Amino acid sequence: MGAYAYAVAVCLSLSLSFVFSLRIRTLYPDTNSSSVCDPSNQPHPRTLRFDQFTVLINGYSESRLPLLQSIAATYSASHLVASVLVLWGNPSTPPLTLAQLAHNLSVSSMGSAAISLIPQASSSLNARFLPRSSIGTRAVLVCDDDMEVDPKTVEFAFRMWRGNPGRLIGIFVRSHDIDMRRKEWIYTVHPDKYSIVQTKFMMMKREYLFKYSCGGGAPMREMRRMVDEMRNCEDILMNFVVAEETNAGPMMVGAERARDWGDPRNEDDDGVRLVREVGLSSRRGEHRKRRGDCITEFHRAFGKMPLRYSYAKLVSSVGEQGLCKKGANLVLCDH
Repeated sequence: MGAYAYAVAVCLSLSLSFVFSLRIRTLYPDTNSSSVCDPSNQPHPRTLRFDQFTVLINGYSESRLPLLQSIAATYSASHLVASVLVLWGNPSTPPLTLAQLAHNLSVSSMGSAAISLIPQASSSLNARFLPRSSIGTRAVLVCDDDMEVDPKTVEFAFRMWRGNPGRLIGIFVRSHDIDMRRKEWIYTVHPDKYSIVQTKFMMMKREYLFKYSCGGGAPMREMRRMVDEMRNCEDILMNFVVAEETNAGPMMVGAERARDWGDPRNEDDDGVRLVREVGLSSRRGEHRKRRGDCITEFHRAFGKMPLRYSYAKLVSSVGEQGLCKKGANLVLCDH
């Protein structure tokens, strides 16, 4: 009986793997750049929804699967989300694991937005910006599989994007600057300005996916190749693309709650360490140096520096700023 059960389990696993592979090839034929860059495969702009957005979650590590499923389910519960696409960028993941993940995602949706798994043919970070025909909204939210953002902040970011559809909207920002001594660009943080939105949470119009993946001719092909070689900096390149188009910097929104499981500053405990150590940014010094190199190389390929600084942070509620004496204490006057 035990041998029979084992044989049935093996057959079922093989069947699930085959059906899953067939389903992926059937539903998502647009997973290579040659097909998605064919204008005939792109939806007409008039057919794209403006009242909702599509969520693109980049996934790679199997250690993050429970967190990934939770994040995808939370996004699917929003009435503003048309669909959630999980872009799986680890080709070495076993087919049975992918089949189970696809099933878990499909049944975990907590709203009307479907959750779909799209395995990538390679681990290229450029693939997260492919203008897939399955994206039926004008706005897309590109995010990571280790970032939990509260629903109110997501809604506020979308509202800000609708008022500024040409801009990049994000929560996590960084800056470019120049090292005058070494005469090279650096990737850094300024307390009063920013020029780069990270893909931890990046909202933009769908057209920028096409410009990134299909436009720009030879210089963009070279820069996408750099992203593949360095396995980094796709977010910086997207900021270059958008700044070149708009001649303006990105827009930062304040978050009520943004839990960054991948930040290397997380306290060391067994649960957090397992998630954190798979992130590129866990090696902070090396990470910043490589991203500075990316800015230098993109500047060279572009032939100019398109990045522009922004100085404002958008907040969903201003609140009372004045202090009043109440009892023995000074508190905000509206408290």
